[in-house]
Amino acid sequence: MDFEESFINAQDFDSLVVEQAQEMKESTTTTPPPVANKRGRKPGKKSSDKVDIRAKLERSRQSARECRARKKLRYQYLEELVIDREKAVVLLRQELDKYRMWGGEIDEGRIPEGFQGLLDKMGAVKQASAGGVLIM
Repeated sequence: MDFEESFINAQDFDSLVVEQAQEMKESTTTTPPPVANKRGRKPGKKSSDKVDIRAKLERSRQSARECRARKKLRYQYLEELVIDREKAVVLLRQELDKYRMWGGEIDEGRIPEGFQGLLDKMGAVKQASAGGVLIM
């Protein structure tokens, strides 16, 4: 075989490759390949896959434990928050009752116990220089 024959054979080979590539391209674009269902158990599973499944199951269990622990802490925090708020509400109710009682006594013309101390504490009392009259 001389050089010219091998060159012609190479050209024939190139054209054959191009034709096959075009045929493959046309066949793949006209009919899409069937989609395989990826769910379910695959045939031919090995025992090493069982180890992977066990590891995955253990990770899932550990994640569930951590989730339950976080949930427990969250509820403890919320319970403490509610208890603190309830204590604050009780203190505010006591203060409100005290002020209601003081309001009733003031309406009757009396100065209630602790009222003067509260006014002094708040700085709302100013005594006049003449006669010590209480001005509010």
